[in-house]
Amino acid sequence: MQLPVTVLNANTKRETGKKAQFANIAAAKAVADIIRTTLGPRSMLKMLLDPNGGIVLTNDGHAILREIDVSHPAAKSMIQLSRTQDEEVGDGTTSVIILAGEMLHMAEPFLEKNIHPTVIVRGFAKALEDSVKIIDELAFPIDTNDRKHMMNVVNSCIGTKFTHRFGTLMAELALDAVEIVTVNHGDHKEIDIKNYAKVEKIPGGQIEDCRVLKGVMFNKDVVVPGRMRRRIENPRILLLDCPLEYKKGENQTNVELSKEEDWAALLKQEEEQIQRQCEHILAFKPDVVVTEKGLSDLAAHYLTKAGVSAIRRLRKTDNNRIARACGATIVNRTDEIKESDIGTGAGLFECVKIGDEFFTFIVDCKAPKACTVLLRGASKDILNEVERNLTDAMGVARNICLDPRLVPGGGACEMAVSHGLAMRAATVEGVESWPYKAVGVAMEVIPRTLAQNCGANVIRTLTKLRAKHAESAACCWGIDGESGEVKDMKELGVWEPYQVKAQTIKTAVESAQMLLRIDDIVSGLSKKDRGSGPRGGAPEVEDHDNVDSERMLAE
Repeated sequence: MQLPVTVLNANTKRETGKKAQFANIAAAKAVADIIRTTLGPRSMLKMLLDPNGGIVLTNDGHAILREIDVSHPAAKSMIQLSRTQDEEVGDGTTSVIILAGEMLHMAEPFLEKNIHPTVIVRGFAKALEDSVKIIDELAFPIDTNDRKHMMNVVNSCIGTKFTHRFGTLMAELALDAVEIVTVNHGDHKEIDIKNYAKVEKIPGGQIEDCRVLKGVMFNKDVVVPGRMRRRIENPRILLLDCPLEYKKGENQTNVELSKEEDWAALLKQEEEQIQRQCEHILAFKPDVVVTEKGLSDLAAHYLTKAGVSAIRRLRKTDNNRIARACGATIVNRTDEIKESDIGTGAGLFECVKIGDEFFTFIVDCKAPKACTVLLRGASKDILNEVERNLTDAMGVARNICLDPRLVPGGGACEMAVSHGLAMRAATVEGVESWPYKAVGVAMEVIPRTLAQNCGANVIRTLTKLRAKHAESAACCWGIDGESGEVKDMKELGVWEPYQVKAQTIKTAVESAQMLLRIDDIVSGLSKKDRGSGPRGGAPEVEDHDNVDSERMLAE
């Protein structure tokens, strides 16, 4: 009798075939169920305790999933989806998880009927193709210069968030910030909100005090507080990327001096170098000197004598923002300064004390292509949530500026896709038509969840909505997230950017396809336990984050 051959390590855990697929589907559904209640204006908040003991209060899908620690690989993959969605379009993070979870839930009965996963995936791919076509038909262009229309769109997108109760404030801040950082390159626009629209949070004051500064603000004071000016109108600003102090020796530098005069000569040499650097700077008569590196007391003395205010050790990102706001160029060596490097675009340089700390404002710039959004609020927790909502709002405003097309919100778009796929399912031949139809049914999860979160009668509401979409092809009826009633989204003014909606559906369907094609999960347990002794402690599963490089080497 032939002995069984063992290929894998005895400690390795392995799931194959249907068992692996059903485990993946269960994990994906569990992740979707966590954030299902956070969809829509009547959504619930989640309170999360982070490892440091801090509290996160939010209903933003991405923020919730980012804090949750999961062990199942399929659940990790689902959480990656919300991160991708957040980075790509900045909104729709909750919808994408709920949709992906529902797609996998719809695929479960087909696997039970022994339909091959490849056939299901083919059906899903056809459905995705047709879904994008249906959304294209529903989409219509918008004039990005029409402020009122843009406000409506951004408001309807952040209407589900915590800051919705403060009226149009967040939408105004987001539109102002995006307007400032937009750079037209003729054939295309560049809108870099990540690097050039900085959000500064200062606890205290009221939410209504939030504003967009036409310039830059950072948490620094002048180098010599009593003697340097803290307020300068129309300043000439010089930005440096080099230290204004004598270069120190690397590690332990030994200098042997034979005479006492040599020590004096050495000190004089240092002073002369700093004086030379300051003369190079003062030749261009700047009012403010900002450096990313250190600035010695001697250099501060020369600059103070000339009436120049100085700021040292500024972050590289802040320096880049100042350069873009006031039209300066960052200089690497003091002897290479040119008149064109001096920034003259700022209207006011001012250091102000807010609370216990000093903040520097370089504002009222003529043509700022960088801005700072100043947020005020009662506590850090509220400010963090306001910042998350503002980031989403800026993402939405940016998407509309880059691709000015809209689709109806409130689940109307998903319902139209669902109805369109049901109508086209007859043209799909063979077994693939079942998963094709299933995508259409899965789309209904968005309006259904909206109705559920409002506490409406789900079956009655969805039946009404289906009837409305059956009457006309390009129907804009959806669910009013406030009351749970079926309403025309055009009249209600609830719109979503085309880019967000298309990205949500593409990401959800493609991730469902990917998870369905997995038929084997192998988790290799570590050879050595970290417990006491060779047999002590539980076996440890390694993922790519906690692999010990020492143990990866051949023993």
